[in-house]
Amino acid sequence: MTGDVEADFAPIANRIRTSLSQQGFMAHIGAELCELARGSCTLAVDRRGELLQQHGFFHGGVTAFLVDNATTIAAATSRGQPALTAEYKLNLLSPASGERLICRARVIKPGRQVAVVAADVFCVIDGVEKHTATALASIAMLENVPARIPSPA
Repeated sequence: MTGDVEADFAPIANRIRTSLSQQGFMAHIGAELCELARGSCTLAVDRRGELLQQHGFFHGGVTAFLVDNATTIAAATSRGQPALTAEYKLNLLSPASGERLICRARVIKPGRQVAVVAADVFCVIDGVEKHTATALASIAMLENVPARIPSPA
């Protein structure tokens, strides 16, 4: 049975990976897809000077980006549909320092039109994860339409 589930998920995972490879902002930020499974996604980014705010912490916008992308990707895995963020509530629990920022998203309630997805963000300090943010997102599920990425000018 597990083999069948994995075989069914493989085309979805391939579409998601292809889509992410075309996402310029993901490359710009330097985010990496660490884990992808049905109903979940983990993204991470390593510390770089341009991702930090004036006090040396990861900028809240980096945390927000990871939540936005990871929750949308997690929702897309549940039914294999393209998805867009409709809204999210982000609670920044503590400053995000350390050498790496990790966002783990999981589908709470899949839906045909809207999925509810939770995410937790951790910073890694000397190999230890510290919980720095948590979020709840409503993700709009789209009809199966091809991505329309404009070609570079």
